[in-house]
Amino acid sequence: MSAHLRTALDLAAHGIPPLPLREGKVPFGNCPNCAKNACGGRPNMKTPGPCTCPAPCHAWAAATTDPGVIGSPAWVRAWREGAGVAYHPGGADLTVVDLDNAEAIAWARANLPATRTVPTTRGEHWLYQGAMQSANAVRPGVDIKSLMAYARWLAPGTGVIAVLPDAVRALTVKGPPTAVRAPQTLSAPLGIDRGECPHRTPTYLDRGITMAEQRITEAREAVHATVYRTFLAVLSTHGRCGCLTETHTARLFTAAQAKGESPRHCTDAWTNALTTLGLSHG
Repeated sequence: MSAHLRTALDLAAHGIPPLPLREGKVPFGNCPNCAKNACGGRPNMKTPGPCTCPAPCHAWAAATTDPGVIGSPAWVRAWREGAGVAYHPGGADLTVVDLDNAEAIAWARANLPATRTVPTTRGEHWLYQGAMQSANAVRPGVDIKSLMAYARWLAPGTGVIAVLPDAVRALTVKGPPTAVRAPQTLSAPLGIDRGECPHRTPTYLDRGITMAEQRITEAREAVHATVYRTFLAVLSTHGRCGCLTETHTARLFTAAQAKGESPRHCTDAWTNALTTLGLSHG
């Protein structure tokens, strides 16, 4: 029995669906009957499981925990000829944050909860319990591998697997459009439509800004998204009557920058919120 086959059977026994990799860290090509998806592919290609043909076809979707398939003649040949073992993280209810360099690792250590870590050739895989959509290049040097994707099996890793945090899920969520960049400072007053003022007293507005500051300050993850949503909430309530001033926005920007946001990102988030609400001059 080859080492790859032993690894695959061990993974399958632990509920992790493996598949063989050939040179170049890519799955084996489809068999002649399935070449160019002539067979129509597996239904929807949403879940792992072997093709009806005997070969390990259809990339990540071939991954299986069935030892009868893994040890079948066609698969044994693939394990023997293959260059490595991969697995389908989503099929094991896992998400892999693939950190490709030292800068990406430093970012993860500063922004993501500690979890099981596996060293790679150039960086690290951080494993979390829970599945999500996969995406490449969610930020410099960072890929997400979970559903409908495969990851190389390198080692069990070290550390306790943490539950998939919102901070990772947020990486695949497209942020608001970045159409027009505003200046780095904002002039007062900031109201656009000059509609009827709903504020009975200045206390109403000040309380709203205080609550917004608190929301940003208390954010534990997905800070980018929290800042944008908070700016959006402030502007939806206070942005049409002309009462917001530079003093108010400075308080919000200060709270955001205390959480690690750059002045540029604060300005972008504010501009995007204005655009979303139709308050932009633009």
